[in-house]
Amino acid sequence: MPEDKKTLKHLVGKMVVTKEGKRIGFIQDITFETRSGELIQLVVKNSTPYSQNLNLERTNAGELLLPHNSIMAIGDFVVISEEDLR
Repeated sequence: MPEDKKTLKHLVGKMVVTKEGKRIGFIQDITFETRSGELIQLVVKNSTPYSQNLNLERTNAGELLLPHNSIMAIGDFVVISEEDLR
């Protein structure tokens, strides 16, 4: 598998943080376009109190929905840019 590709099992359970180091929560699932495989958003569970400040869309169960364009890096953590959430 090419280095720039990650499978779902590599993402689920990873901590999501802002580039400033603020914790957001843990990836529970992803939403993607079935035809192209393009990532649409991350579904985040156990969101932190800090995430309340971000005015993000939520599922009926209360999980956060983070748009794919906010992702800056994926490594030990998933790093997002707050500026891209507004």
